[in-house]
Parts: sequence; C-alpha cells; structure tokens
Amino acid sequence: MLLSAFLSKRFRAYSGHKDEKNGFVSFIAKASTIGILLGVAVLIVALSVINGFEQQLVHRLLSVVPQVEYVAPNKPIDDWQNKVKQLAEQPQVEAAAPFIAVNGMAQYKGELKAIELRGVDTSLESHVSAINQFTKGTLVNQLANDEIILGQQIVKQLNAQEGDSITLLLPQINNNSSSILAPKRVTLTLSGIIRMGGPIDNTAAFISLTKAQQVLGYEQGQVTGLRLKVNDVFSAHAIAMKVGQSIPDYVYVSSWFRTQGSLYQDIQMVRTIVYIVVFLIIAVASFNIVSSLVMEVREKQGNIAILKTMGAKDSTILATFVMQGLTQAFIGVLLGCFVGVVLAINISEIFRWCSQLFGENPLQGAYFIEFLPSKLVLKDIGITVLVTFTLAIIATIYPAWQATRVDPAKVLGN
Repeated sequence: MLLSAFLSKRFRAYSGHKDEKNGFVSFIAKASTIGILLGVAVLIVALSVINGFEQQLVHRLLSVVPQVEYVAPNKPIDDWQNKVKQLAEQPQVEAAAPFIAVNGMAQYKGELKAIELRGVDTSLESHVSAINQFTKGTLVNQLANDEIILGQQIVKQLNAQEGDSITLLLPQINNNSSSILAPKRVTLTLSGIIRMGGPIDNTAAFISLTKAQQVLGYEQGQVTGLRLKVNDVFSAHAIAMKVGQSIPDYVYVSSWFRTQGSLYQDIQMVRTIVYIVVFLIIAVASFNIVSSLVMEVREKQGNIAILKTMGAKDSTILATFVMQGLTQAFIGVLLGCFVGVVLAINISEIFRWCSQLFGENPLQGAYFIEFLPSKLVLKDIGITVLVTFTLAIIATIYPAWQATRVDPAKVLGN
C-alpha cells in the first residue's frame, strides 16, 4: 500500500510537467476535480437553504398559524371553557384556546382592505400562538376591548398608523331567513402591527374574544372554533382526528396540512430534485476521472511494464491508479466542503446584500419569510462526501484494471 501511494504521488508529479500530452491529461484531471468541487459546494448550499426553509416553517410559520382547528359549521360551540380544558388534558396536546373567526373589511379614510378577523382569548392565545414575537405595539395578550391588531401590509394599504381609528365592516346573517343584512360597522383603535413577513401580514387581524362576541351577537360561552397546539407538528392531522373525538360538537377538523401542507410538500419535492440533479452533476464530474486515468494509463504503459518486470504485483498497480483517482476526488470534496460550508453560513447575508444591490427582494410577499434561511446539517455533508467517494471509486476501477493488463513484453519490445 505504501508503494502504491508513493507511485501515485510520483505519477501525479510527472503528469504536471508542461509537455503537450501530460499537460492535457493534467487539464482533464483538474477539470474533474473542479467539477466535483462545484457539485459538492452547490449541494451543501442548496440542502442548507432547504433545511433553513423547513426550520422556519416549523419555528416561524407553524408557531403562528393554527396547527389544529375544530370549526363549527352551523351553530356556535357552547361552553368553550370546559371544552378547552378537556382538550388541553389530552396527552398529545400542549395547549388549547377558543376563537371566533369571520371575514370582513377594514376601512380607514376611504381605503378598504379585506381581512381575516379573529377574536381571541387574551389569556390563552399566547399558549397556542407565537404571534406576539412578531407584533409591534400592543401584544395579543394585552388587547383591550376597543383595540385591534393588524398585519403590516393591511396597515400599509390603508395608510394608517398606530393610534388611528379603524372601521370594520362585518357581515350579519338573519337567523330567520337566508337573506344577508347590511354589514355591521364597528370602530376600533389600531394598537399593534404584525410584522412577520409573507401572506399573514396581508390578512391577519386580531381583536379580543369579548369584543367579537359583542359585535357578532354571541353569548359569553360561545365561539366558532377551538385551536390546538400539539407536541408533534408533523403528526398534527392524526392527532386532530384522535383528539377531536373527545368533544361532542359537530365540527370540521382541520390541520396545518390543509392550509400549509402544499408548502411543506414543495420543500420536500425541491429537496429530492436537488439531490437527484446535483448528484448527477457529481457523477459526471467523477466519471471524468475515467477519461484522465485512461489517458494516463496509456502514457504510463512503459513505466507500468518496467514496474511489472521488477516484480510489482497487479494489486500494487491497481491500487496506484485507484489512489490517483481518489486523490482527485478527495481534493474536490475537501475544497467543495469548505466552499459550501462558507457559503451556507453566509448565504443569508449574501442574499440580503444582493437584494439591496438590485433593489428588489424576490421573496417579499411571496413566502412566509422575506430572507433566505440556512441550516447546516452534518448528516447532509456526510451523505454528500460518502456518495462522491463511492462514485469516484467506481470511476477508477476500470482504468486501474486496464493498467494491470499491460503486457511488459509487448510494451518494452516496441
């Protein structure tokens, strides 16, 4: 093995000589190394960004949007206090809270904006939602009866500011017939602004549960839905179906998979595509090693013949060229990991700098975040290195085997 390592080093040094043939072989070898470098670096950066999106999905979006909801389709849910307590006692439920949800319009000085209004219990909502982390001004658990919190895109479209009086236009339904009455108007003070980024800022509005009951004509113990925070967000649908059997009301069962599931599936699909595409790039770069080694074997036939006449075994010749190919792969993987890790750590700052340079943020308003997240996972780096070396070993076997088939009599006779 030591002899093979020494010969491999000598052959690489000889290939670096600047004659025409050796120069071309050296160029092909360096091209394959650069290809592996780029493939490894791109894969590490891409997977880090995908992991970042998944992390933000769980810790940012799913901490705000309802993980599990039970919504009454016809009549309100009565005695919500006991039912919230009953749901919170379930083993897979961390917290439960009531809400009243209704679609309406927000109006300020002639400007109108559609909103999704939620009346929430100020003492329980913070247990099921992290919306306070993204709120400037009055927090949800500090809402007074005459105050409202709106998303920043709503506030921006209305040209309003904290302290302004916002008029809400809310639907009224006549219980005696199917006719729809004129919208109910209520004026509240804008006391807080949600600055989360993404679609939530464009629709979210919060008032106290007591105010929502007063405005919409519900009794004190009546709500339109119950919301849960579960201990495993990726099992939310199964938990929702199981836990929902503990309440007697006729309700629609909903989990975040229905509202945000397509986003999670898109992230997983992109992860799969990245794996396939980049591993194909690495495979092409790895098999460039075949070309460089085949040409090197042809050039080194005389050296191989002399080594054989001196008693070198086929296994020694085989190991020599395998090591030479693996050295190219090792250099590419090592530099690729370094470049990929550095870029992955700084990709958020690079994206912010590019957005400021070009004056446009492609993520603004399109996703639930407006920056490019990144999360390095050692497992992804390990898989990348393992697969790259596996492909490199496969690529070196054929030319190394061809080297063992060199006939010293024919080569030295010519």
